[in-house]
Amino acid sequence: MPLRPPAGFISAFYDPLRNPNAPTIGTATGDNASASVTFTAPSNVGGSAISSYSAISSPGAFIGSAASSPVTVTGLTNGTAYTFAVWATNSYGPSAYSASSGSVTPALQRALFGGGQTGGSTRSNTISYVSISSTGNTQYFGDLTVARYGLACYASSTRAIWAGGEYGNVFFNVIDYVTITTTGNATNFGTLTANGRYSLSGASNETRGLQFAGYNASTGPGFTNVIDYVTIATTGNATDFGDTSVTLSDMGACSSTTRAVYAGGYQGSSPLSGMGYVTIASTGNSTSFGTLSPSVVWVAGCSNNTRGLFAGGATSATTTAAVNNIEYITIASTGNTTDFGDLNTLVIRMGTASSPTRGVFAGGTNSSGTQINTMDYVTIASEGNATDFGDLISAVQFLGGTSNCHGGL
Repeated sequence: MPLRPPAGFISAFYDPLRNPNAPTIGTATGDNASASVTFTAPSNVGGSAISSYSAISSPGAFIGSAASSPVTVTGLTNGTAYTFAVWATNSYGPSAYSASSGSVTPALQRALFGGGQTGGSTRSNTISYVSISSTGNTQYFGDLTVARYGLACYASSTRAIWAGGEYGNVFFNVIDYVTITTTGNATNFGTLTANGRYSLSGASNETRGLQFAGYNASTGPGFTNVIDYVTIATTGNATDFGDTSVTLSDMGACSSTTRAVYAGGYQGSSPLSGMGYVTIASTGNSTSFGTLSPSVVWVAGCSNNTRGLFAGGATSATTTAAVNNIEYITIASTGNTTDFGDLNTLVIRMGTASSPTRGVFAGGTNSSGTQINTMDYVTIASEGNATDFGDLISAVQFLGGTSNCHGGL
């Protein structure tokens, strides 16, 4: 990286004794053909107030400017690794460059939602997609191999996987996958280790995908404590990982690059408040994480690499007990959830997807028992209430959602 700004950025009033000190570089986060670069402003602003901050990429020398952190740099090439440096400018001229950021590779941030229950009791095989970094309605992607609802869903940066589900009291053990950046119908991946099950949850890092627990009423054993896993880059049947601490279904799950955490759920007649976690790269039974507040069934989970969010659900096994709570945890630690904000609707049985910056909550059933097609989003790093994102192709509940940029990647 050059030691001074590009030609043309030196003011006619340039005075090296009065220009600002360099900002302190923060982190760069990739997006679709762009990156967001954070920094800390210098304490010494020079002889006048700082009027702007700019970031420059290497390679390419693409430049973005803003009045404060972060700076967004556009025009980048997806799949290319970039670093960034930042400088400040006041009326006397620019500062020196900051140190370079860590490397980041921009990519299309795509969320996929698949399967579910529509129009009362009709099961869906539809997969739809949307760009998480924008807002708007989903578009048709393709179809799952079997129409079903109550699926576990997770992804690597290239593949999205849906596992399990139910249709007409048939409990499936099928695992499907798609390539996220294309469109088209799903392909069979393999099967789960146990009998088919539904209302299970999924979480993953770049290498492994995990399926947690679930329910099977047709061939038993009803509520399960099974955890199994697949290697996402290959195909084949799932392998036993370990057990959850209790038998349960209808919980939420999320992950960092190292941990998968599940929360809430249902066992017999009562919603659960427990949270458990596993280390994704190993095998073994889950360990207690803390307590989810309130105790809810049909809760939805998503995350970036630092924070996990759990949203919605019901405090009893009825839609009229639906809540709009959003709670969060710090995945690398253990402990109880903390209030984050509220969804726009009292809702259960949502699908979720996330990026390093956003969590998206899609579909579900409201407290009147009506299936909905709305989507909400939040900024994961800052607490607050959800904002409208757009609409799914159709109103649907019990759908599975994931992305190619969630917290496990």
